[in-house]
Amino acid sequence: MDVPQPDGRPRPAAEKVTRVRDLRASDADRERVAAVLGEAFADGRLTADEHADRTARAYAARTLGELTGLTGDLSPEEAQPILVDDRPVSVFFGRTRRDGRWVVPVKLPLLALFGTVELDLREAVLQRRHIVLDSLVLGGRIRLLVPDGVRVDVTGRTILTARDLRARPVADGPTIEVGGTLIFGSVRVRAPKRTLRARVRGRFTRGG
Repeated sequence: MDVPQPDGRPRPAAEKVTRVRDLRASDADRERVAAVLGEAFADGRLTADEHADRTARAYAARTLGELTGLTGDLSPEEAQPILVDDRPVSVFFGRTRRDGRWVVPVKLPLLALFGTVELDLREAVLQRRHIVLDSLVLGGRIRLLVPDGVRVDVTGRTILTARDLRARPVADGPTIEVGGTLIFGSVRVRAPKRTLRARVRGRFTRGG
């Protein structure tokens, strides 16, 4: 039963969040997996029957979870064509990186103790348009590479933490919120370098 708000209007239902593994796959996702299967067949890791079966299942897959199950035994996690992993990202006195085609959950715990976390979001799938990086940083660094149109806000508690945010957000675009606690750390955000043609077009657009 919906409980009304003080003004008598019904409260909006909570937004349902699709599980990471249940997100819909795109044609490009299917092609990525098919390419890996083709390489595995070519070098003998898959038989002809296995290749035919898995390829058929890849093109019939509806979700990312169905696709990841087809290549799990063919390459290590960091080399998978699609990474469906909502575990925390953590590093101690080193460097860790997530890139390629991976799913960013609604809330991603992030721990950096005197180390660097690098997140490349250019090909990533955002589970929702507002993503929160729930961060605990002590003497560490967060490095984000975001596509054009994405906004990055640092809302967490910061103590002697440097910020260098050079994204190119647009109105109503996705938002990455860096929350949590950051002490003696740094947050650096970059958008991909624009081509000369794109820079010239942007100047003419602003000038017009």
